[in-house]
Amino acid sequence: MVRTRTRLCLVRHGETAWNAERRLQGHLDVELNEHGLRQAALTARVLATAQFEAAYSSDLRRARLTAEIIAGGPLPVTIDAGLRERHYGCFQGLTYTEAEARFPEDYARFLARDSQLAFSGGGESLQTFANRIKDTLVRIVAAHPGQQVLIVTHGGVLDIIHRLTTGSALDAARDFTIPNAALNWIEHEDDEWRLISWGDQRHLDSSLDELSNA
Repeated sequence: MVRTRTRLCLVRHGETAWNAERRLQGHLDVELNEHGLRQAALTARVLATAQFEAAYSSDLRRARLTAEIIAGGPLPVTIDAGLRERHYGCFQGLTYTEAEARFPEDYARFLARDSQLAFSGGGESLQTFANRIKDTLVRIVAAHPGQQVLIVTHGGVLDIIHRLTTGSALDAARDFTIPNAALNWIEHEDDEWRLISWGDQRHLDSSLDELSNA
């Protein structure tokens, strides 16, 4: 039997002003700030010899620009809306404090990682979001058997991917970091996922972690 191992480098986009304000972005299209641009450049430098066969990015600008900086031009970036952040509906654009004040019941369910909570205003439930991310990741892996692939995406997406590779439940408290522009490596082989390394930010001067309830 031929064993085909696909290796993925997963990167959260660089910092935005809304990250610094602890504001929920979701599907809203927020730009990188100056620090985020520097983070993307530092990540590009450390991955310069990584030899990726393909690169993918969420279609939101904060991820897309990070991916374009890392890929550096010669490697085209495939834009995939399946890699978008979770849609937070009525929470989008609010700080966590504002969301708690305006929607206390939904916020409590959000903190508890209630997988069936679908935010009003077109938001996704955690379960629907997780299904989307798994389907997208499986599709990308199937398109690149035996290759090494760069994926630039969002904090919530990486939360789901870490749980997929480790078998952790959606409602379990998060015990791992998801810093902006850090390196996360996983492998897929024979329908099995394996975590190689996570949250490597040694190449960065500073980085904000995704909030633990996101």
